[in-house]
Amino acid sequence: MFYLHNYRTCRGLPGVPSVSQPAARMAVVPATPEGVLEALDPEQRAVAEAVRGPVCVLAGAGTGKTRAITHRIAYGALTGAMPPQQVLAVTFTTRAASEMRSRLRLLGVAGVQAHTFHAAALRQLKYFWPRLVGGGFPRLLETKLRVVATAAGRSRVPARGPVLRDLTSEIEWAKATLAGPDGYPVAAARARRDPPVAAEEVAKVYAAYEDVKQAEGLLDFEDLLLLTAAAIEDHRDIAAEVRARYRHFVVDEFQDVNPLQQRLLEGWLGDRTDICVVGDANQTIYSFTGASASYLLDFPRRYPDATTVRLVRDYRSTPQVVALANRLLGPASGLQLLAQQPDGPEPAYAEHADEPAEAAAVTAECQRLIASGVPAREIAVLFRVNAQSEVYEQAMAAAGVPYVLRGGERFFDRPEVRQAIVLLRGAARSPEDAAPAGLVHDVTHVLAAAGWTPEPPAGSGAARERWESVRALLGLAEELLAAEPTADLAAFVAELEARAAAQHAPQVEGVTLASMHAAKGLEWDAVFLVGLVDGTVPIQHAVSAEQVEEERRLLYVGITRARRHLRLSWALSRSPGGRGSRSPSRFLDGLRPASSSAAPARAPGRAKQRRGPARCRVCQRPLSSTVERKLGRCAGCPSTLDEALFDRLRAWRLERARAGSMPAFVVFTDATLTAIAEIRPATVEALAAISGIGPRKIEDYGDEVLALVADVPPP
Repeated sequence: MFYLHNYRTCRGLPGVPSVSQPAARMAVVPATPEGVLEALDPEQRAVAEAVRGPVCVLAGAGTGKTRAITHRIAYGALTGAMPPQQVLAVTFTTRAASEMRSRLRLLGVAGVQAHTFHAAALRQLKYFWPRLVGGGFPRLLETKLRVVATAAGRSRVPARGPVLRDLTSEIEWAKATLAGPDGYPVAAARARRDPPVAAEEVAKVYAAYEDVKQAEGLLDFEDLLLLTAAAIEDHRDIAAEVRARYRHFVVDEFQDVNPLQQRLLEGWLGDRTDICVVGDANQTIYSFTGASASYLLDFPRRYPDATTVRLVRDYRSTPQVVALANRLLGPASGLQLLAQQPDGPEPAYAEHADEPAEAAAVTAECQRLIASGVPAREIAVLFRVNAQSEVYEQAMAAAGVPYVLRGGERFFDRPEVRQAIVLLRGAARSPEDAAPAGLVHDVTHVLAAAGWTPEPPAGSGAARERWESVRALLGLAEELLAAEPTADLAAFVAELEARAAAQHAPQVEGVTLASMHAAKGLEWDAVFLVGLVDGTVPIQHAVSAEQVEEERRLLYVGITRARRHLRLSWALSRSPGGRGSRSPSRFLDGLRPASSSAAPARAPGRAKQRRGPARCRVCQRPLSSTVERKLGRCAGCPSTLDEALFDRLRAWRLERARAGSMPAFVVFTDATLTAIAEIRPATVEALAAISGIGPRKIEDYGDEVLALVADVPPP
């Protein structure tokens, strides 16, 4: 585990520099205070010269915040204002901590402690453990899953697979926000959490988890922070020793601090104010883990005498990329960037008929960039959810474009995908497959038997990610059927196996495929932001205003990863031949030029696609959730449900499901039946306008549904 690795690389007790002497000699020419300041712009220089706290640095994307704070530490050390052995710099990743130490060595400064919160707490807690408790130091729990599974079993709460992972995430969130088992239900309700089981059951598992952990002599990573903070709070001698050792603090990415980390930081500080925090509220994208930008935004109010410096000169991106980022957030963001790079190409926008077409176009553009001299490692394709990677893995493998998947398993390596393929392979070999009902129907039937449902699970987390991956398999079936109308289940399994073989070929350094979350802190010459449709960006389960704005900030992070080339794209349907009912992300409204909204060529006679978000037929508010779009109205607007028609439709659906030996929802979901019973479509066109009723449903059930509507008189 990287926290343990970070600890093992340290030498000795707190107070002993972790930098080896050979590393410290990397600086060829001894630095001088004025030399440290020479290479800085006016705002960065103001940061470097503010060697006494409190200092708040509001640093936009690409503005050189790491440069500013490392030069501040170096300037303070070289002037004697901050002895390096008394400086603790805290980051959120070991990569950032390592980069900070390397830059300081090059500036001729050795002895500064630069660690993650957990690594710093581990060193201190292990040092003080004999005094606090005595005996050997407990074992660190590298993964909570086993202990959470044991706790769930003791609590009689069913938890396997994604539910187990989501339970683990809930416990981590609760500990990060300082909510104990008893307080979890109230805290979860206040934070609008959507736990995988009832909040009271989560609390039971949480309490049992703590009991199991204690019985086995284990500490988790949240315990490291909590126990270190408690040791400082409860033991004056320990507090005095820590505060004598560390007198100056620097906290990077301060917008990502959670309540537990803030508590430890306050323990380190005591009543002193020599702290410099650096962050960007516009890049707050981890609130679902307990992170809060409030500590950054409230810093000037907490410390009225604080020096506040804004870094707004963007040295990463072209003026064209910077302008788009600024327009996305608007002046109210409080931190509008000023581009320092030469002009570059305008961001490009592209609309595609379906996801495979989008992936093919992106792959072709990557090939063009590579041919023009852009290294493959300087190109990234960024998406909102990991399940979107498959179509790009396939397109690039087919085109021979090397790629690297960052921050997640390759599509065909995911457990839920492997399990689904095993089930599909078994079904293809079964005698029942001798009379197939249609490829999509057969695939849906197999996946439904494994517990998959057409409607996604509520909220986010592992369960939602698993659903997205399995839904992507159904999209592949729809794609194969469009290309080969006679394809059956055996052909589909063969297609999946061929795709898996192509994508499992040895990978070399190539185009980066990553989620926008995984791309935080990175940058490339060329960035493709893909799948930008409502329901994905913003994600469907972002329902509150705060959640939607976090999705906007996530897109901002994606945009600001690009140095020069930026391309934003979306697909009107998931699979070839689909209805094309998707809308471009609402975040693109007012950003993309009018010419970019021209739809791709449509088949003859195909209806013109709707532009903009779907709106409620009652109040005209944009609709966000799948159910609302299916109903054509907000959940809170009055229903015009024809109950007699709804009952007839449900009885008809049951008969059709029994005749086809399939679950009832495969025919139509309850939401679709409700929409039919509210809208009472009288024509094929009106029926097809209901979200979720595509050409195949019209062909299979259209005449029967319209006959039912006509047969039941309106109320």
